[in-house]
Amino acid sequence: MTGTTDTSRHSGTARTPGTPGTPGTSRASWASWADNLPAPGPGHTVDSPENPAEAAVRLARAGLGGEYVVYERTGTWIYAAGPAATLTLDAEGITARCGNRTVARPLGGAPLEQLADALAHLPHQDWRVYGWAAFELAHLLHPGTGEPGHDPLLHLMLPTTEVTLTPGEARIRTSDPEHLPLIAKALAGPTGQTGEAALADAEELLRAGPGPYQHAVARTTADIRAGILQKAVLSRPLRLPAHTAPDLTATYLAGRRANTPARSFLLDLGGWRAAGFSPETVVEVEAGTRRVSTQPLAGTRALGTRPEETARLRADLLGDPKEIHEHALSVRLAVDELTGICRQGTVVVEEFMTVRERGSVQHLASRATGRLADDQGPWGAFAALFPAITATGCPKPEALRTISRYESEPRGLYAGAVFAADADGSLDAALVLRTVFQRDGRGWLRAGAGVMGQSTPEREWEETCEKLRSVAPHLRRSPDAPPAEPR
Repeated sequence: MTGTTDTSRHSGTARTPGTPGTPGTSRASWASWADNLPAPGPGHTVDSPENPAEAAVRLARAGLGGEYVVYERTGTWIYAAGPAATLTLDAEGITARCGNRTVARPLGGAPLEQLADALAHLPHQDWRVYGWAAFELAHLLHPGTGEPGHDPLLHLMLPTTEVTLTPGEARIRTSDPEHLPLIAKALAGPTGQTGEAALADAEELLRAGPGPYQHAVARTTADIRAGILQKAVLSRPLRLPAHTAPDLTATYLAGRRANTPARSFLLDLGGWRAAGFSPETVVEVEAGTRRVSTQPLAGTRALGTRPEETARLRADLLGDPKEIHEHALSVRLAVDELTGICRQGTVVVEEFMTVRERGSVQHLASRATGRLADDQGPWGAFAALFPAITATGCPKPEALRTISRYESEPRGLYAGAVFAADADGSLDAALVLRTVFQRDGRGWLRAGAGVMGQSTPEREWEETCEKLRSVAPHLRRSPDAPPAEPR
């Protein structure tokens, strides 16, 4: 059958008036884009390994439907695979694909409202989408802070198959019945070995070349002391040697055993491959109650090799004026951002400056919550809180400009989000930190630190090393990787 394409985002034809808050678009413009979406079949339940992470890795290795997302949230893992429909947002517009139909629309003034409009036209009432947002989406949401670039900024997938994994049980929902026996076979098979470490010299690699990063920290500290901004989170990449070629499924399994994340994920979607152990969420929206929350973590010390060393470092963290000031700034801005989208009087700080252990480090942690205003939805909440204050700085627009000025390359998926969103209005977005990335034949890690007026380049460099240790020692070589280069 010949496919159909509607690309009025590039045409010179007149555009219909927009709905409020979405200039230049109309809800009708998305009508019927997914009318040929196959309906999911009845649910099935099968036996599964007691360890849901191992079950998820078995499914990821089975290759069902090509692209996939594994997403862990509060003790449950979800494996979503085989795009039945996709939505992609870039600096030019939004492209929706379903079967043989493609619809493209130009961006208006509220890109994520347009995205919500497209999702509202999905024909089934119980859909769930998975996807990612790149950090550079921030430059669309905060104009004048940097260039969004030409790459996709957000990618959503409505999966053909979704498997919800809990200890000993897998609940399957799919529109492709041929996937059912393949899922059962994969879950009954072996997980496989996690393989050998990819980086025998991980410590040497992550500590190499501090000069450029420390110079950027020094320049940022000078800007802060000059009153240009209060805080900026500067990051640096750690490029992996070609011979390492990490196996992301094995790396995910090894890393998850060694980490205590708020969320974890493993994905191959929209040109990005990644395995990550997120220390915090950007935003959580609950259906029904309309409760919205964000979980800023700012202020860091390493975990020690002995309990008494960890306790000493924790006391140092809780008594460090720089770390406390940095954390308080982050919480204040999180409250301000929530206040703009929540009912008056509902925003509260439910948790303040506790300590959370995340992999190789411990952080000061807080949680701010509120109730969404009647004219706000989950994507409005995402737009208000993205990118996370703990990965940008304060004030956020000036911090974004500082990041654009002093970091040598776009962040891409780093400090963006991986998320799941439901038809009922719930949304859960993990902050992409403590992650290994693969794209265009390259592999890398990335870590950052919050720079304040009291910062020293040496300490912020050391903090990036502490965070990289949450992932670097757990990289696992691919069986197809070339032999390690002699040292």
